[in-house]
Amino acid sequence: MSNGRFSGRVIYITGAASGIGRATAELFAAEGGTVFAVDVSEQGVRETIDAIRSSGGAAAGGFCDVASMASVRESIGAAVRQFGALHVLVNAAGVGRAVRFEELDENEWHRVMSVNLNGVFHTMKVALEHLLKQPGGNIVNVASIAGLRGQAYNSHYCASKAGMLNLTRAVALEFVGRGLRANCVCPGGVVTPLLQYFMPPENFEQSVMAYYLPPVPGLMGEPIDIAHAVVFLASNEARMINGAALVADFGTVA
Repeated sequence: MSNGRFSGRVIYITGAASGIGRATAELFAAEGGTVFAVDVSEQGVRETIDAIRSSGGAAAGGFCDVASMASVRESIGAAVRQFGALHVLVNAAGVGRAVRFEELDENEWHRVMSVNLNGVFHTMKVALEHLLKQPGGNIVNVASIAGLRGQAYNSHYCASKAGMLNLTRAVALEFVGRGLRANCVCPGGVVTPLLQYFMPPENFEQSVMAYYLPPVPGLMGEPIDIAHAVVFLASNEARMINGAALVADFGTVA
Protein backbone atom coordinates (compact mmCIF):
# COMPACT_ATOMS: atom_id res chain seq x y z
CA MET A 1 0.00 0.00 0.00
CA SER A 2 2.61 2.53 -1.07
CA ASN A 3 0.08 4.90 -2.63
CA GLY A 4 -2.37 6.97 -0.64
CA ARG A 5 -2.79 10.19 1.29
CA PHE A 6 -0.52 8.95 4.07
CA SER A 7 2.19 7.29 2.06
CA GLY A 8 5.52 7.83 3.83
CA ARG A 9 3.85 8.95 7.06
CA VAL A 10 3.96 7.21 10.43
CA ILE A 11 0.81 7.14 12.56
CA TYR A 12 0.78 6.25 16.27
CA ILE A 13 -2.67 5.14 17.46
CA THR A 14 -3.79 4.34 21.00
CA GLY A 15 -6.80 2.20 21.81
CA ALA A 16 -6.18 0.25 18.62
CA ALA A 17 -7.28 -3.18 19.85
CA SER A 18 -10.93 -2.69 18.92
CA GLY A 19 -13.68 -0.29 17.97
CA ILE A 20 -12.79 3.17 16.71
CA GLY A 21 -9.06 2.67 17.29
CA ARG A 22 -8.91 -0.51 15.23
CA ALA A 23 -11.02 0.93 12.40
CA THR A 24 -8.83 4.04 12.33
CA ALA A 25 -5.61 2.04 12.27
CA GLU A 26 -6.88 -0.04 9.37
CA LEU A 27 -8.05 3.01 7.42
CA PHE A 28 -4.74 4.86 7.83
CA ALA A 29 -2.94 1.74 6.58
CA ALA A 30 -5.32 1.48 3.63
CA GLU A 31 -4.40 5.10 2.83
CA GLY A 32 -0.73 4.13 2.67
CA GLY A 33 0.29 5.06 6.20
CA THR A 34 2.68 3.12 8.41
CA VAL A 35 0.79 2.37 11.60
CA PHE A 36 2.12 1.82 15.12
CA ALA A 37 -0.90 0.47 17.00
CA VAL A 38 -1.00 0.22 20.80
CA ASP A 39 -3.43 -0.82 23.51
CA VAL A 40 -3.52 -2.40 26.96
CA SER A 41 -5.03 -5.46 25.25
CA GLU A 42 -2.03 -7.14 23.67
CA GLN A 43 -4.14 -9.81 22.01
CA GLY A 44 -6.53 -7.28 20.52
CA VAL A 45 -3.81 -5.01 19.19
CA ARG A 46 -2.01 -8.03 17.71
CA GLU A 47 -5.21 -8.88 15.84
CA THR A 48 -5.33 -5.32 14.48
CA ILE A 49 -1.71 -5.48 13.34
CA ASP A 50 -2.22 -8.89 11.72
CA ALA A 51 -5.32 -7.66 9.90
CA ILE A 52 -3.42 -4.68 8.49
CA ARG A 53 -0.50 -6.81 7.39
CA SER A 54 -2.76 -9.42 5.80
CA SER A 55 -4.29 -6.64 3.70
CA GLY A 56 -0.86 -5.54 2.52
CA GLY A 57 -0.41 -2.66 4.94
CA ALA A 58 2.52 -1.75 7.18
CA ALA A 59 1.96 -2.03 10.92
CA ALA A 60 3.69 -2.78 14.20
CA GLY A 61 3.04 -1.97 17.84
CA GLY A 62 2.04 -3.68 21.05
CA PHE A 63 1.25 -2.94 24.68
CA CYS A 64 0.97 0.58 26.04
CA ASP A 65 -0.86 1.84 29.11
CA VAL A 66 -1.49 5.50 28.33
CA ALA A 67 -2.15 6.18 32.02
CA SER A 68 1.57 5.62 32.62
CA MET A 69 4.04 8.21 31.34
CA ALA A 70 6.80 5.60 31.50
CA SER A 71 4.81 3.18 29.34
CA VAL A 72 4.07 5.93 26.82
CA ARG A 73 7.72 7.00 26.63
CA GLU A 74 8.82 3.43 26.00
CA SER A 75 6.12 2.84 23.37
CA ILE A 76 6.55 6.05 21.37
CA GLY A 77 10.31 5.61 21.57
CA ALA A 78 9.92 2.14 20.07
CA ALA A 79 7.77 3.51 17.25
CA VAL A 80 10.31 6.18 16.33
CA ARG A 81 13.21 3.74 16.54
CA GLN A 82 11.43 1.26 14.30
CA PHE A 83 10.05 3.65 11.70
CA GLY A 84 12.40 6.62 12.00
CA ALA A 85 9.79 9.33 12.47
CA LEU A 86 6.33 10.21 13.78
CA HIS A 87 3.90 12.30 11.75
CA VAL A 88 0.45 11.71 13.26
CA LEU A 89 -0.72 10.97 16.81
CA VAL A 90 -4.24 9.60 17.30
CA ASN A 91 -5.66 9.13 20.79
CA ALA A 92 -8.56 6.67 20.61
CA ALA A 93 -8.05 4.97 24.00
CA GLY A 94 -10.88 5.61 26.43
CA VAL A 95 -12.80 4.16 29.36
CA GLY A 96 -16.04 4.97 31.16
CA ARG A 97 -19.47 3.74 32.13
CA ALA A 98 -22.86 5.02 33.21
CA VAL A 99 -22.97 5.44 36.99
CA ARG A 100 -24.91 7.53 39.48
CA PHE A 101 -22.80 10.39 40.81
CA GLU A 102 -23.50 9.40 44.42
CA GLU A 103 -22.19 5.90 43.62
CA LEU A 104 -19.09 7.11 41.78
CA ASP A 105 -16.07 6.41 43.97
CA GLU A 106 -12.68 8.06 43.97
CA ASN A 107 -10.90 5.12 42.34
CA GLU A 108 -13.23 5.07 39.35
CA TRP A 109 -13.01 8.86 38.97
CA HIS A 110 -9.22 8.71 38.88
CA ARG A 111 -9.16 5.73 36.51
CA VAL A 112 -11.30 7.55 33.92
CA MET A 113 -9.21 10.69 34.26
CA SER A 114 -5.95 8.74 34.08
CA VAL A 115 -6.85 7.22 30.71
CA ASN A 116 -9.08 9.78 29.02
CA LEU A 117 -7.30 12.96 30.08
CA ASN A 118 -3.92 12.15 31.59
CA GLY A 119 -3.33 9.61 28.84
CA VAL A 120 -3.80 12.28 26.18
CA PHE A 121 -1.42 14.59 28.04
CA HIS A 122 1.17 11.79 28.23
CA THR A 123 1.08 10.90 24.54
CA MET A 124 0.99 14.51 23.35
CA LYS A 125 3.85 15.46 25.66
CA VAL A 126 6.08 12.59 24.52
CA ALA A 127 5.14 12.73 20.83
CA LEU A 128 5.49 16.51 20.52
CA GLU A 129 9.23 16.67 19.84
CA HIS A 130 8.89 14.09 17.09
CA LEU A 131 5.80 15.67 15.52
CA LEU A 132 7.49 19.07 15.36
CA LYS A 133 10.34 17.60 13.33
CA GLN A 134 7.98 16.69 10.51
CA PRO A 135 6.16 19.01 8.12
CA GLY A 136 2.45 18.80 8.80
CA GLY A 137 2.71 17.20 12.25
CA ASN A 138 -0.76 16.31 13.42
CA ILE A 139 -2.74 15.29 16.50
CA VAL A 140 -6.29 13.95 16.44
CA ASN A 141 -7.95 13.11 19.74
CA VAL A 142 -11.18 11.14 19.97
CA ALA A 143 -13.33 13.07 22.42
CA SER A 144 -17.12 12.79 22.65
CA ILE A 145 -20.29 14.83 22.55
CA ALA A 146 -20.14 14.20 26.32
CA GLY A 147 -17.34 16.76 26.36
CA LEU A 148 -19.56 19.40 24.79
CA ARG A 149 -22.39 19.28 27.34
CA GLY A 150 -23.39 17.47 30.49
CA GLN A 151 -24.83 13.98 30.46
CA ALA A 152 -26.63 12.48 33.41
CA TYR A 153 -24.85 9.47 34.94
CA ASN A 154 -21.68 10.25 33.00
CA SER A 155 -20.11 12.95 35.20
CA HIS A 156 -16.59 11.51 35.24
CA TYR A 157 -16.63 10.75 31.51
CA CYS A 158 -18.00 14.22 30.68
CA ALA A 159 -15.32 15.91 32.76
CA SER A 160 -12.53 13.90 31.15
CA LYS A 161 -13.70 14.57 27.60
CA ALA A 162 -14.29 18.27 28.23
CA GLY A 163 -10.77 18.47 29.58
CA MET A 164 -9.48 16.69 26.50
CA LEU A 165 -11.23 19.20 24.25
CA ASN A 166 -9.73 22.27 25.88
CA LEU A 167 -6.31 20.66 26.23
CA THR A 168 -6.38 20.02 22.50
CA ARG A 169 -7.48 23.57 21.72
CA ALA A 170 -4.72 25.03 23.88
CA VAL A 171 -2.05 22.94 22.17
CA ALA A 172 -3.51 23.80 18.76
CA LEU A 173 -3.10 27.51 19.46
CA GLU A 174 0.33 27.22 21.03
CA PHE A 175 1.91 25.35 18.13
CA VAL A 176 0.05 26.62 15.06
CA GLY A 177 3.04 28.81 14.19
CA ARG A 178 5.32 25.77 14.22
CA GLY A 179 3.31 23.76 11.73
CA LEU A 180 1.47 21.46 14.13
CA ARG A 181 -2.30 20.99 14.04
CA ALA A 182 -4.43 19.46 16.81
CA ASN A 183 -8.13 18.63 16.60
CA CYS A 184 -10.81 16.48 18.18
CA VAL A 185 -13.52 14.26 16.80
CA CYS A 186 -16.62 14.18 19.01
CA PRO A 187 -18.66 11.04 18.32
CA GLY A 188 -22.17 10.41 19.46
CA GLY A 189 -23.34 6.83 19.92
CA VAL A 190 -21.09 4.35 18.12
CA VAL A 191 -21.37 0.56 18.18
CA THR A 192 -18.13 -0.44 19.94
CA PRO A 193 -17.26 -2.77 22.83
CA LEU A 194 -17.29 0.27 25.14
CA LEU A 195 -20.92 1.07 24.33
CA GLN A 196 -22.29 -1.66 26.59
CA TYR A 197 -20.95 0.19 29.63
CA PHE A 198 -22.98 3.29 28.77
CA MET A 199 -26.36 1.59 28.59
CA PRO A 200 -28.06 2.87 31.77
CA PRO A 201 -30.31 0.52 33.77
CA GLU A 202 -34.05 1.05 33.49
CA ASN A 203 -34.20 2.46 37.01
CA PHE A 204 -32.14 5.48 35.94
CA GLU A 205 -34.27 8.55 35.32
CA GLN A 206 -35.10 8.32 31.63
CA SER A 207 -36.23 11.92 31.18
CA VAL A 208 -32.78 13.32 31.94
CA MET A 209 -31.11 10.96 29.46
CA ALA A 210 -33.35 11.42 26.45
CA TYR A 211 -31.66 14.63 25.29
CA TYR A 212 -28.39 12.88 24.47
CA LEU A 213 -29.97 10.14 22.41
CA PRO A 214 -29.91 10.46 18.58
CA PRO A 215 -32.86 12.25 16.96
CA VAL A 216 -33.93 8.98 15.32
CA PRO A 217 -34.26 6.18 17.91
CA GLY A 218 -31.70 3.44 17.40
CA LEU A 219 -29.60 5.45 14.95
CA MET A 220 -26.02 4.52 15.78
CA GLY A 221 -22.66 5.04 14.12
CA GLU A 222 -20.07 2.43 13.23
CA PRO A 223 -16.35 2.68 14.06
CA ILE A 224 -15.49 3.27 10.41
CA ASP A 225 -17.63 6.43 10.42
CA ILE A 226 -15.42 7.97 13.09
CA ALA A 227 -12.28 6.60 11.45
CA HIS A 228 -13.11 8.56 8.30
CA ALA A 229 -13.45 11.74 10.36
CA VAL A 230 -10.11 11.14 12.09
CA VAL A 231 -8.29 10.44 8.84
CA PHE A 232 -9.78 13.54 7.23
CA LEU A 233 -8.61 15.78 10.07
CA ALA A 234 -5.10 14.32 9.83
CA SER A 235 -4.96 14.82 6.07
CA ASN A 236 -3.78 17.79 4.04
CA GLU A 237 -7.37 18.37 2.94
CA ALA A 238 -8.00 19.68 6.48
CA ARG A 239 -4.93 21.93 6.61
CA MET A 240 -6.98 24.96 7.70
CA ILE A 241 -8.74 23.08 10.48
CA ASN A 242 -7.02 23.53 13.83
CA GLY A 243 -8.35 23.45 17.39
CA ALA A 244 -11.68 22.16 16.13
CA ALA A 245 -14.24 19.77 17.63
CA LEU A 246 -15.70 17.86 14.69
CA VAL A 247 -19.04 16.46 15.82
CA ALA A 248 -20.19 13.15 14.31
CA ASP A 249 -23.49 12.28 15.99
CA PHE A 250 -26.37 12.29 13.46
CA GLY A 251 -27.40 15.71 14.80
CA THR A 252 -27.78 14.69 18.45
CA VAL A 253 -26.14 17.86 19.79
CA ALA A 254 -27.94 20.00 17.24
